[in-house]
Amino acid sequence: MTTAVLTVDQVAVRLGISRWKVHDLIRSRELTSFKIGRCRRISETAVDAFVHLRTERDAA
Repeated sequence: MTTAVLTVDQVAVRLGISRWKVHDLIRSRELTSFKIGRCRRISETAVDAFVHLRTERDAA
């Protein structure tokens, strides 16, 4: 199984937030990411986990 890797801009569009907010989520370690050279990347799995965690937390 292959997991897609997204850019910060792609994650921002997918979540409907600004790219700056994506960087804030990465800095606060709410959204996991990694670097390839100077490029920041986020796996689809990490985005899905973030959405699931937020959904569960806000539903409580």
